[in-house]
Amino acid sequence: MRIDKMFFSAFMAGCLLALACATALSTNTAPWYQENAPGLIRMIGAVIFPWGLVTIVVTGADLCSLLVVGLLIGEGGVFNLEPYKSEVFTFNEKKVVTPEWHMIFLRGIGANWLVCLACFAAFLAREYFSKVMAIWWPTFAFVCLGFDHVVANMFFVPMSIFLGDPKITTGYYIWKSMIPALLGNIVGGGLMVGTMYWYLNLTGEAPISVDGVQFESESAPLVGQGANTDTPTRRESSSESKKESPEDMV
Repeated sequence: MRIDKMFFSAFMAGCLLALACATALSTNTAPWYQENAPGLIRMIGAVIFPWGLVTIVVTGADLCSLLVVGLLIGEGGVFNLEPYKSEVFTFNEKKVVTPEWHMIFLRGIGANWLVCLACFAAFLAREYFSKVMAIWWPTFAFVCLGFDHVVANMFFVPMSIFLGDPKITTGYYIWKSMIPALLGNIVGGGLMVGTMYWYLNLTGEAPISVDGVQFESESAPLVGQGANTDTPTRRESSSESKKESPEDMV
């Protein structure tokens, strides 16, 4: 993909996820439920949030950053009024100020583990509804459990900075949220999903056949153990094509 197309693809992905974050955050402004049924409020937000990732995956956008739309929403007055402004401060102080550095790191592992699992499952799905369901529920679990994803936090935390939260500064956000969440995301996505499923499915497996083409285990495009091994392979087809024709026998 050309650099300019990649830039706009990442921009669109950031816009979509930022809008999903804003939608989920707006559901938290219910004081009675926050006091008496906080789990219910978190679950409602978790049900709403996945539409952003679903839209990103099915449209083929490249997710990178949400800062631009965060700036537009923050400076555009969407959360300037109460109770939205207070909820933004409270939400991000619980996410950044209250937990320790190592806690955010561990939450980052869980967050990208579930997000990458959602994308991996969507890649294996064949039709649209299956892709949506494959993405929705792992993403629901990530939000409902309160895990920290560095990209989602690029909307949530800067929103507090834009609105003037005295407890969160840019440097504090980078050190206390961005760095531990990023490192945890690398471990969760790269090790627990990428490396783990590569090891389980693409190392030490017998050659498999997919749609009549035989693949060695190192280059197989799908999981190896469940593939159809009865379909004629490319090697067999090529050997059949080499059979002597009547002209060659003369």
